[in-house]
Amino acid sequence: MRLETLAVHAGSRIDPATGAVAPPLYLSTTFERATDGSYPHGWIYVRHGNPNRAALEEAMAALEGGATALAFASGSAAAFAVFQALSPGDRVVISKDLYHGLARLFREILPAWGLRVEFVDLTDPAAVEEALRTPARLVWVETPSNPMLRITDIAWVADRAHAAGAWCFCDNTAATPILQRPLALGADGVVHSATKYLGGHGDVMGGVVVLREEDAFARRLREIQITGGAVLSPFECWLILRGLRTLPYRMRAHSENAMRVAEFLARHPAVKAVHYPGLPDHPGHAIAARQMTAFGGLLSFQARGGREAALRVAGRVRLFTRATSFGGPESLIEHRASIEGPGTSTPEDLLRLSIGLEHPDDLIEDLDQALMEKPH
Repeated sequence: MRLETLAVHAGSRIDPATGAVAPPLYLSTTFERATDGSYPHGWIYVRHGNPNRAALEEAMAALEGGATALAFASGSAAAFAVFQALSPGDRVVISKDLYHGLARLFREILPAWGLRVEFVDLTDPAAVEEALRTPARLVWVETPSNPMLRITDIAWVADRAHAAGAWCFCDNTAATPILQRPLALGADGVVHSATKYLGGHGDVMGGVVVLREEDAFARRLREIQITGGAVLSPFECWLILRGLRTLPYRMRAHSENAMRVAEFLARHPAVKAVHYPGLPDHPGHAIAARQMTAFGGLLSFQARGGREAALRVAGRVRLFTRATSFGGPESLIEHRASIEGPGTSTPEDLLRLSIGLEHPDDLIEDLDQALMEKPH
């Protein structure tokens, strides 16, 4: 079954009680027991499971081509659960360029749990080979990375990780299973912030882990999900499942719009550099073209004139909204170094763009006037 069809039908069934075509919303926190103490309907308590969560998890496993999926209260909670499932003393190799919230998790919280974390440039084969000479339990890839849009060769890194006795997990938030399927490229697990493109409307927060195998690690993750309780609410599951139905077509439009904007920015005299893997001169373009079906709606660029020039552009847009996050229908612009704070490695002249579903000519006109306007 093709992805467009899976997106519409996976996890969705006609309601047997009413014949409703749209999935019902089940808000009950608890479920009736039989007189013998069993649970004849299969549900116990909302933390253990819920029909809406089961439907979303089934759909995400199908879209990523995995054996099982687990939905969490946020993308960070999903990632945190993966690392909670490891053992004290385990060593983890992490992408050097990645979402700053996860970088903080790896630097400030996980070491206290006894995990040894090493940040490595996973786009550099020599650096990967060197890092894996020391035993590791897991290699964490983020591609395309946020906010520099660096591209890691998933198949190659997964192969090297497996040769070293490590698992390979991939943060697939920016690409989604529509543009990139890490499990098919050899990864063992995929993590999403469902807050972004999966939900797709900027009105829900959630996270998902999809695993290649239903094995002991999957059972450990399920135990952490249920006992730890960082589960996704029924309504949020319902919203994300609804978002999945249009995901293939939204990702196509996001990608087409972003390519148009990136090409415009690459020609603009006020722009120093554009980071978008769809551009032929991007250092990861060949790998991205091989492992992605399109290049996504996220891009960043560096303004000539440094931090002040970048902030000036962000302050003068009229159609873009100055806000964090990405993946919604409206286009957003953000000065990443400001939100990431002290110690950030993001260039001070960089602006991250989430390209939405507006007409690309309107987005280009807005950026053009913001870039060309001179300070008073």
